[in-house]
Amino acid sequence: MNVLSRLAIAASLGLVSAAALAASAPPADYRVLHRYVLGGDQGWDYLALDAAARRVYVSHGDEVIVLDADGGKPVGRIEHLDGVHGIALAPARHRGWISNGRSGEVTVFDTGTLKTLATLKASGANPDAILYDSASGRVFTFNGRSANATAFDAASGKLLATIALPGKPEFAVSDGAGHVWANIEDKNELVELDPKAAVVRATWSLAPCESPSGLAIDVAHRRLVSVCDNQTMTVLDADSGRRVASVPIGKGPDGVVFDSQRGLVFSSNGESGTLTVVHEDGPDHYRVLATAPTQTTARTLALDPKSGHLFLSAAQFGPHTEQGGAHHHPPVLPGSFTVLEVGSTP
Repeated sequence: MNVLSRLAIAASLGLVSAAALAASAPPADYRVLHRYVLGGDQGWDYLALDAAARRVYVSHGDEVIVLDADGGKPVGRIEHLDGVHGIALAPARHRGWISNGRSGEVTVFDTGTLKTLATLKASGANPDAILYDSASGRVFTFNGRSANATAFDAASGKLLATIALPGKPEFAVSDGAGHVWANIEDKNELVELDPKAAVVRATWSLAPCESPSGLAIDVAHRRLVSVCDNQTMTVLDADSGRRVASVPIGKGPDGVVFDSQRGLVFSSNGESGTLTVVHEDGPDHYRVLATAPTQTTARTLALDPKSGHLFLSAAQFGPHTEQGGAHHHPPVLPGSFTVLEVGSTP
């Protein structure tokens, strides 16, 4: 238990004052430290970070761009992809996996060389979130259009199981000890999976959350954090599904991460163009420390646990267009795709 958690417990017992707890809070002056302009005009989704190798993996249309986490310089690319959504990493295995939503495939690559090793076919449509679970040695894709998940053996790539889900899955997390959870976006629910048995163990309501997307886990305190379209962050007990807290956040979130070293939760709010910084005073008590400006469209993020910095993808868009009466997503302005590095300065 860190010093802040001990102080929070002491405060609840009347042993220290609220003023003392506030004085011990981490700095709240988060801001954009660097902007790494990568160019291009394609869409994007998740980012992933390998803290030991100091690499940031950035999804971008038909490729994954790999950046140096300490300087933002591109150090490699994984190309010939098809509608990239997520990147799952297993550094100990020297392997990574990329979900390709358009082709319905998973690209397996070597994390050292960034060379493609294999292409696997998912058993559902539009594989979106992707997760490596160390306890089972399996890789899971969460297939948005077919409301199911695919389980692959991480070593052989063999398709092992298809798990039916109660609705459209979004982000997923693992505790590395035999449990996997995923948000169900269109049902405002969260499911717990048994990764070895490949079955749904439990389904829990996320109310008052609406349209949950990003999901994070505090493994030590057994807490799951979902961010939702109605500007709400909802915290559940990972063992019982009990709702323990709701926290206000910005508009249009799609990513959330938990920094276990600093006791902080970060929500990237793409519509607001902000980062909500939340402190975990205790397992059931959370408060907003800061709302930092980022950039409109910066809706997904990855955490560097070493520096405490966040990496967020963003771009500028052209005007909305209509063709034949149909509404089309606005185009990304050429050359505007950028990764932001956000951190707190002393």
